[in-house]
Amino acid sequence: MTAARGTAGYIAPELFSRNFGAVSHKSDVFSFGMLLLEIVGCRRNIDVTVENQSQIYFPEWIYNRMSQGKEMGLEIEIDGDEEIAKKLAIVALWCIQWNPTDRPSMTMVVQMLEGDLHGLEIPPKPFASSDIEMIAT
Repeated sequence: MTAARGTAGYIAPELFSRNFGAVSHKSDVFSFGMLLLEIVGCRRNIDVTVENQSQIYFPEWIYNRMSQGKEMGLEIEIDGDEEIAKKLAIVALWCIQWNPTDRPSMTMVVQMLEGDLHGLEIPPKPFASSDIEMIAT
């Protein structure tokens, strides 16, 4: 690769800096995780029109809620979909680990999605914290 290409908010960190690791198939896993979070939150993960960037980083907001055992606070219309949304969010958080070696393979991602929610653990914090309380918008 000679240059990073892709949609802002979905590009793996290693595409910007080799300090995060080498570019590999795990870079696509990162992008897939961000897509899963977009599905869960029914929103884009980046909004260039928002002035205060701390208000828009949905991955950190959802991680903080889940790691504290709080409900995700999403508008769920059908019974049972809350569990599906939680599973998608946990899998997504595994996929967006900053270190590529900490991300699962796509085979493992499929297994996690097909498996039981109760078999999933919330991953370690997948990003550097901003130390600012995230606000859901």
